Amino acid sequence: MEVAILCGGKGTRMRDVATDIPKPMVPIGGKPILWHIMKGFAQHGFKKFILCLGYKGWVIKRYFADYYMANCDLTVNLASPEATTFHNFNADENWEVTLADTGEESMTAYRIRAIEKYVTGKELFVTYGDGIGNVDITQLLNFHRSHNKTATVTAVRPPGRFGEMVIDNHQVNNFVEKPQISSGSINGGFFVFNRSFFSHLQDDPTITLESGPLTSLANQGELMAYEHNGFWQPVDNARDYKFVNDLWDQGNAPWKTWDQPNRLRLAG
Repeated sequence: MEVAILCGGKGTRMRDVATDIPKPMVPIGGKPILWHIMKGFAQHGFKKFILCLGYKGWVIKRYFADYYMANCDLTVNLASPEATTFHNFNADENWEVTLADTGEESMTAYRIRAIEKYVTGKELFVTYGDGIGNVDITQLLNFHRSHNKTATVTAVRPPGRFGEMVIDNHQVNNFVEKPQISSGSINGGFFVFNRSFFSHLQDDPTITLESGPLTSLANQGELMAYEHNGFWQPVDNARDYKFVNDLWDQGNAPWKTWDQPNRLRLAG
């Protein structure tokens, strides 16, 4: 089962932190936000990733193309350059990563539509490349498989500056993108979609996931909410950046679930 990560946004509110890299590459503790998200999924056994690239996508491509170089010691034989030896590689990061260009100006719904050809199974995880949390991925998938609806969104309750959802017994009855006043659960990303979800995506790069297909699915009673009461944090601006880096530096990063005892996992 693949995990699609939306990595195409320009991150204009992060320009005071970094101007030359895409938002998912902004570092937390010396590693990109994207790496932290992938480690969280891999801890539950999901190691096939599809990265939906857009703005400066070549930076993300280069990061993974040079992954061994950046993360290992190496021995180079100058007489036989092809015989380079990499040392101390982390075998836990045996990930398969597909890097897909989905258009520099495309919105989120179109980016997902563009990677359908890389999806091999009946279900697909989708998440944003700028949000971290200690969401129990295994339980999220179990919940999705229990209700037989098209889609599941993870509902969280941080400050009210995001799209609000009205939830009744886990079913999403209304989905409103960025209301003026938020008092209920909000979209925390970490979605699970049945493959049939692709039929809800139009060939239109201007449509967002939130204002288009999610709203439509909620109106049809096909969108369910997995309620997450643990840690969740978007990294949208310099304040968020400092907050999560301080947590990491203090050894108090709640999303660092991969160092915790393993739980029962589903096969990807």
